[in-house]
Amino acid sequence: MQKGVYTEVDTEKFLKKYVPVAKHFLASTLTEAEVAAAKLGFPLVLKIISPDALHKSEIHGVRLVKTRMDFVHEYHELVHIAQKKKLRLDGILVQEYLHGKYVIIGLKKDPVFGHILAFGIGGIYTELLKDVAFRVCPITEKDADEMIQELKMRALLFPYRGSHGVHIPTLKKVLVQVSRIPMKNAEIQEMDINPFVINEKSGAVVDARMVV
Repeated sequence: MQKGVYTEVDTEKFLKKYVPVAKHFLASTLTEAEVAAAKLGFPLVLKIISPDALHKSEIHGVRLVKTRMDFVHEYHELVHIAQKKKLRLDGILVQEYLHGKYVIIGLKKDPVFGHILAFGIGGIYTELLKDVAFRVCPITEKDADEMIQELKMRALLFPYRGSHGVHIPTLKKVLVQVSRIPMKNAEIQEMDINPFVINEKSGAVVDARMVV
């Protein structure tokens, strides 16, 4: 693998071999973006893709677009942000919108233990709770189950007062698959999948970055 920091598009292209990834298209023009939107339908998400803006939310570089009427305006807004901040713009990502619970899944290469898998509750709770479980890679499904049970906020993943829980078998399978990635890609220094969106039926990577 080539050394460097990988954007969301490059990281997700790599991850598609291992885990489900949300459908998306990288558009370099408004016309390309409109074609992608027609394929995906609404609501959808637009994102700035730039090696200079790996944390897109910090520059308001992510937009949920609910209707076709808002689409052109939001597209131009993101291009304007990129121009104003003088970002090297790879394009605007047009991504399907997925409903579900947000979790984070990460890899980190430790000098003593080798690669470590991290798993926790994502979304607005990530920084507030720091609710994360860790294991040395690779893990088994039993390990994955234990990681889920270790979370303080694990109840968010299960049915509660009429709300759906997430598809636990899918979640455990994804944790195992991600933990096995370093077995053939030892040069990966770190990887952040934030979030992985999962609902009662399925789940997919919605954003990710990687350092090699």
